[in-house]
Amino acid sequence: MSDDVELVLRSTRVITPGGTRAASVAVAAGEIAAVLPYDAETPAGARVEDFGDDVLLPGLVDTHVHVNDPGRTEWEGFWTATRAAAAGGITTLLDMPLNSLPPTTTVANLRVKQDVARAKAHVDVGFWGGALPDNVEDLRPLHDAGVFGFKCFLSPSGVEEFPELDQDRLAASLAEISGFGGLMIVHAEDPHHLDSAPVVPGPKYADFLASRPRDAENTAIGNLIAQARRLNARVHVLHLSSSDALPLIAAAKAEGLAVTVESCPHYLTLTAEEVPDGASEFKCCPPIREAANQDLLWDALADGTIDCIVSDHSPSTADLKTADFSTAWGGISSLQLGLPAVWTEARRRGRTLEDVVRWMSAAPARLAGLDRKGAIEVGRDADFAVLAPEETFTVDPAELHHRNQVTAYAGRTLHGVVKSTWLRGRKIADHGTPSEPTGLLLERQN
Repeated sequence: MSDDVELVLRSTRVITPGGTRAASVAVAAGEIAAVLPYDAETPAGARVEDFGDDVLLPGLVDTHVHVNDPGRTEWEGFWTATRAAAAGGITTLLDMPLNSLPPTTTVANLRVKQDVARAKAHVDVGFWGGALPDNVEDLRPLHDAGVFGFKCFLSPSGVEEFPELDQDRLAASLAEISGFGGLMIVHAEDPHHLDSAPVVPGPKYADFLASRPRDAENTAIGNLIAQARRLNARVHVLHLSSSDALPLIAAAKAEGLAVTVESCPHYLTLTAEEVPDGASEFKCCPPIREAANQDLLWDALADGTIDCIVSDHSPSTADLKTADFSTAWGGISSLQLGLPAVWTEARRRGRTLEDVVRWMSAAPARLAGLDRKGAIEVGRDADFAVLAPEETFTVDPAELHHRNQVTAYAGRTLHGVVKSTWLRGRKIADHGTPSEPTGLLLERQN
């Protein structure tokens, strides 16, 4: 170890790109300086933190978070969202361009977001831009200003300031973005299928599920793949819930198209069969589907058809979560709980923590081009989570740092207790209690 090492983190279980092993991780100037044997000699003056058998893993990267700040800060906010992230082992998040006022659809609006976030960020924060029917000319300036890509909807978003793209407008935006090598991330539900589906007011989850059929996702994803092929565009499918679309996606990848896909903890851990009537904390779009569908999503994670798992943390005030599924706000709050929720189900299915790290840290970092994040290896940022994977806890909404403690996971017993979280070698959360904000605002580097 070199003399400039100021911190050594030690564990019998360190998850590295080469596997899990006992190791000492040396930190200098906020980055990983060396990954050495567990019993390596510590340089004079370096502080040692020994986590014993608790697992040291790279900080999670969540590329799908609705912070809603400014403009709808009563729903969430950078202070509360990033505290929740830190408590849950997330060290980097990317903020979605809608549900805030203004939306991140111009450089001026991006600067407003950055100004609001700068002093409140407990973790590193980056920003997606938005693609609207009338802002094609804003896309290149946003790209040059450092957004990580562009979010669009193919069906109504639920907020009037962020309208959807029809197929012609999608093509125009994709052509523009492809011209400078950018990335389009897409809420893929077809509006025609949604318009023709039955909408039955009331508390029955089965009625809501029927109103968001799989065909809406399947058709939209098929159209998106066709556009990506024609325009040589990079596209990313957000929050996949329909397993019926997996063969389309697998074929597109086999063809060599630049298509990536995410799913979310709620699709992988919750099932339609268990949603109580009137419990709209389970409502999201696209919806949580049946257990058999979920099994196929897990298979697709295992074979690489689905690339990553991110939260789609989409909060609201409690009063918007009414018992009528047709009118309640749709969105799942899970920012603080994603790691234990996914690990609980992954271990039940015989998957490993190495798998979870690949899906929730390495792959999202790669999607966003965050070359300094997502792995415990020399030259990366010293971002870590310390997890006790065999310990359990029962979700108490009152203990969440989300601004509104509404969660579909209330009362569930989960495996995996986050003991601490570290950002560039500084502890930013200790046993669920975040420290003062030290996060940086990130911009796309390539």
